[in-house]
Amino acid sequence: MTDRGNRLAPVRAGDTVALVACSSPVDDDALRRGVAVLESWGLRVRLGASVRARHPRLDYLAATDADRARDFERAWRDPEVRAVIAVRGGYGGHRVIDLVDWDAVRRSGPTVFVGSSDATALHAAIAAFVGVPTVLASMPATSYFDEVAADHLRKVLFDPVGARTLASPAAETLCPGRARGRLAGGNLSVLAAGVGAPEFRPARGAIAVLEDLDEEPYRIDRMLTQLLRAGWFREVAGLALGSWTDCGNDRDVVREVLLDRLAPLGVPMAWQVNVGHHPGAFAVPLGLTAELDADAGTLTVVAEE
Repeated sequence: MTDRGNRLAPVRAGDTVALVACSSPVDDDALRRGVAVLESWGLRVRLGASVRARHPRLDYLAATDADRARDFERAWRDPEVRAVIAVRGGYGGHRVIDLVDWDAVRRSGPTVFVGSSDATALHAAIAAFVGVPTVLASMPATSYFDEVAADHLRKVLFDPVGARTLASPAAETLCPGRARGRLAGGNLSVLAAGVGAPEFRPARGAIAVLEDLDEEPYRIDRMLTQLLRAGWFREVAGLALGSWTDCGNDRDVVREVLLDRLAPLGVPMAWQVNVGHHPGAFAVPLGLTAELDADAGTLTVVAEE
């Protein structure tokens, strides 16, 4: 992360937020429900042109790469927009990164980016090229954006400077201890797909937050191995491993893969932390400092000074 400070700009009632489709097409009914939730917080919601669009040939993408990149950049650079929110994931985030004018984005702001899953690609690019914190959270046009997940996001957007302890009762200690560092990470498969790209940065000194959806244990093994060999985990401070929804038929196998690949790092590690593809997931401010208590299964975001 470049040196642009370690703060999230607060969002207030009456502010404008922009919804953008960085990846796959959006379901209209889910979009309407998500917009209604954001508007119930007193926010003005602006939809990017790509949100209801479709790529002319590739039906797994919402509009062309150039159109999706332009929507993201225009929303970020608009002085009226306080937050840019990815409406859903899927696939396509990596395809837009090289089409964004990151120098222009860096000169704009303050703006908050929100998203998860495939939006991990944008989190990494913003961290590398802009150097501001972002929010890993359930997205408004997805089934995971339930009342609890939405409230987690609202609290982070409206009160980003206060200390907050995120407790996960279902979390399990894999390696005991406590660690402190900035929060980094996101979706495992998207992070692994970014190895070698200009925005790829190791999680040195960080609390790494990782999760995934619908990946077989051997694929999780392969992606962790790829990140290990690429140095992403070098000097990591701690590991907060989230949910692994529909990752194989046996939860214990996933646990063994995580232990086999990551326990040799010798850092505090907990899994089943409440982050990932499931209802009620936390909103996690990437780039801010947090303390991981792997024994208690908690992440405490440190208050900004």
